[in-house]
Amino acid sequence: MHHLELSEQEIIRRQSLNELRNLGIEPYPAALYEVNAYSTDIKEEFNDEEKRPVSIAGRIMNRRIMGKASFIELQDSKGRIQVYITRDDICPGEDKELYNTVFKKLLDIGDFIGITGFVFRTQMGEISVHAESLTVLAKSLKPLPVVKMKDGVAYDKFNDPELRYRQRYVDLVVNDEVKDIFIKRTRIFNAMREFINKFGYLEVDTPVLQSIPGGAAARPFITHHNALDIDLYLRIANELYLKRLIVGGFEGVYEFSRDFRNEGMDRTHNPEFTVMEIYVSYKDYKWMMEFTEQMLEQIATKVLGTTKTTIGDREIDFKAPYPRVTMIDAIKEHTGMDITGMDEAQLREVCRKLNIEVDETMGKGKLIDEIFGEKCEGNYIQPTFIIDYPIEMSPLCKRHRANPELTERFELMVNGKELANAYSELNDPIDQRERFEEQLRLSEKGDDEAMFIDQDFLRALEYGMPPTSGMGIGMDRLTMLLTGQTTIQEVLLFPQMRPEKKTKKDSTSKYVETGIPEAWVAVLQKAGYNEVKGLTDVNPNKLHQEICGLNKKFKMELNNPSVEDVKSWVENAKKNESLNAQ
Repeated sequence: MHHLELSEQEIIRRQSLNELRNLGIEPYPAALYEVNAYSTDIKEEFNDEEKRPVSIAGRIMNRRIMGKASFIELQDSKGRIQVYITRDDICPGEDKELYNTVFKKLLDIGDFIGITGFVFRTQMGEISVHAESLTVLAKSLKPLPVVKMKDGVAYDKFNDPELRYRQRYVDLVVNDEVKDIFIKRTRIFNAMREFINKFGYLEVDTPVLQSIPGGAAARPFITHHNALDIDLYLRIANELYLKRLIVGGFEGVYEFSRDFRNEGMDRTHNPEFTVMEIYVSYKDYKWMMEFTEQMLEQIATKVLGTTKTTIGDREIDFKAPYPRVTMIDAIKEHTGMDITGMDEAQLREVCRKLNIEVDETMGKGKLIDEIFGEKCEGNYIQPTFIIDYPIEMSPLCKRHRANPELTERFELMVNGKELANAYSELNDPIDQRERFEEQLRLSEKGDDEAMFIDQDFLRALEYGMPPTSGMGIGMDRLTMLLTGQTTIQEVLLFPQMRPEKKTKKDSTSKYVETGIPEAWVAVLQKAGYNEVKGLTDVNPNKLHQEICGLNKKFKMELNNPSVEDVKSWVENAKKNESLNAQ
C-alpha cells in the first residue's frame, strides 16, 4: 500500500511503530501475557482494606496525560476500568523513556497494553488500578472512531448500519451494547441445549454439502466437487438426515444447523442462517407444541430473568401455554374467506379478490401460503400456534388423523413472523413418494423452490420409521426477539453484505502513456484524479499548486514538475480522450 493512500493519523501511527522498534520494543510480542483479573470483577470484588495485586490487559480507550502522572481507560473483554500511571512507578530507575516517550508519544487510543499493579480508590471515589509496570502488546495502525460526549449527548457515534455490519470488529469495540447482544445469543443456544439434553436426546452433525437439497421448499446454492466431478448443494435443511437417524434407532436427535438459501435478503432474511431442528420418535405435533412452549418459556427466563421481552413498543410474553388456531380459521378470521375444499382455480379467484399477486407456477399450497402470509401472519404478535395446514403446503407432513385434506403441522407465530415449524412426520413411504412426485410436477411447471425427490431417503423410510414429531426453530429470529432487535443483521456477527463499493482508478500505465512520470501517479490519485479523463477539464496552474503542495506535505521528496510539464499532461489527457471518443 502506497503511504499516500493512508490518512495522516495512519501515517503517524506507522512512524510510531517504527520508533518503538528502534527503541528495542517489539510492538507485537509473541510471549504469553499473564492476565489474572478483569475490569468488572475488580470493581465487584473491591475491598478498601486490601491492596490487591492484579495483572490486566486490554485496549487504551481514553487517556488524560498530566505531566508526570496520567489516567487511561482500559477496555478488556468484560468492560472498562481506569488505570493510574505515574512516571516514577513504571520507570523506577534513571531511564524514564518508557513513560516520557513510549507512553506519552508513541502509544495511541486503540493500542493494546498490559498493566500490573494494585487496586485502589481515587480521591474522586473511582475504583482504579495503580500501574507498576506497562507492557506494549499490540500497536493499532488505524484510529478507532471516537465518540464525543457533551452535556450527556453522544456525538460522532459509530452508528451507520452498513459500516457497523461491514466492520463488526470496530462495532464491538466502540458500541458496548453490541457485545451484549452476542453474549445473549450464546446464552440462548446454551439454554436450549440444556433444556433438550434433560430429555436425553442426542446432538448430532449432518452434512452441509448434499447431493440433493432436501427437507424444505427453497432455492439452493450450487457448488462443484472437483475430485468427484459432481455438483453439490449447500444444505437448505437438515431434516431428511435427522429422520434417517430416527430410522437408525435413535430416540431423539437434534442439531444446530447452518443452512443456506439462495433467495432474497431483507431485514428478517439472510442467505445463511441458523436453525435448531429436533426429531423425537413416538411423539406427535401436539406433544411437540407443549415441548416448544415449555422450552421457550424456560429459555426466556434463563436469559432475561423473565418471560417478557420488548420489541419497539410491543411487549411479548413467552409464558406458556400459547393459543392454537387452525390455518383455515385464521384465513377466515382475517379475510372473511372460507377456503375449505377450494381447488386451484377457486384459490386464484380468492387471491384476485384480495389483491394478492400470484403467478402461474403456484399450486394450491403456494396460493394458500400467499393468502396467509399477506393477510394473516402479521396479526399474530403474541406467541400463537397456527395448526392443521392444507396437505398441499406440507409434502413431508403426516395427514391429519381426522381430516385427510389437512396435515398435522404447526407454525409458531411471534411478532407477526414464523419462529418455529413442526410436524407429525410422514412415515408412510408410499405416501411420501406420491408427495415428492407432486413436487416434481410443480418443478416442471416452473416452481424453482419445489422439493427434489430424495431416493435414498425414500429407501430409508421403506426400512420403517416409527411415529415421529419434528420441529425446526429459527435461532436468529429467536435471538432477535429476546434481544429486542428488529433486523436480523443485528444478531449475526457477520451478515451477508453487497460487495463494498470501490473507487474506480486507472492503472499506472494509463497515466504513463499520457506522459506523466510514474512517481507522480500516486500524488495525482491522492489529489482525487483517479482516472486520466479527470485531468481534461482541470486548470493546469491549480493542479500544479495542488500536487506540489502534496509533495511537500507528505515529504515525498520528488522533484516538482514545472507548470509547463503539467500543462502538457493536461493536453495529452485531452488528446487521448478525444481519440477514445472516436
